[in-house]
Amino acid sequence: MNQVLIACAMSGISKALAYHLASNKVNLILAGRNMEELERLAADLEIRYGIHPKTVYFDALKEENYSAFFNKCIELGGHLDGMILSYGLMSDQKEMEQNGSLIREMMHVNFTSSVLLLEEAARYFEKKQDGFICAISSVAGDRGRRSNYIYGASKGGMTVYLQGLRNRLAHSKVNVLTVKPGFVDTKMTYGLLKPTILVASPQKIAASIYKSILKKKEILYTPWYWLYIMKVIRLIPEKLFKLMKW
Repeated sequence: MNQVLIACAMSGISKALAYHLASNKVNLILAGRNMEELERLAADLEIRYGIHPKTVYFDALKEENYSAFFNKCIELGGHLDGMILSYGLMSDQKEMEQNGSLIREMMHVNFTSSVLLLEEAARYFEKKQDGFICAISSVAGDRGRRSNYIYGASKGGMTVYLQGLRNRLAHSKVNVLTVKPGFVDTKMTYGLLKPTILVASPQKIAASIYKSILKKKEILYTPWYWLYIMKVIRLIPEKLFKLMKW
């Protein structure tokens, strides 16, 4: 693994992953909307770790030609060994219940745009017969809760899509890793989470993702205890679950 695309590179988890990969001498193609911040990140990675990151503009809400974007990334790097998809949107549940445009926007970013880009990566790595795809889903997609069921539906759809993609690429030596973080202290969750033992740092999540990529794992709950938390939540009978206020 020596050349990886990160889309989008300025999210909390993505940025932490960029530093983790760069510290292990992995060259990076950093995609995102804010080119000034991307260039600043690339320069810092180059100074710290001696790699030569490339930057490319990408906006999940506005992108229309995913094939052209992905081909540009290949041209910038010469080749790709893997892609990490780590962008998403989490709008307020109550506001979405009253505003369909917010739902449409979030579903486009979290599912439609993600799938369109992942399909480009799948075609490339399938033809290459090598590589990996890593995409961030969420524990919220494991079961719908009243407090975030629309967001959870977008992530649940992503999880099912990645299952199918893994099945498709199983004989192509292309590993597909589904990452399901629990509570993470990022800009997207700022003000929504109180500091508790269940809230993890992006750096901790990034370290677990990097190890899972190397081990060619298929599903990662991170931190690890979310695997058992979600097992218990999935076992709650629906008649009881629907009465719970969470």
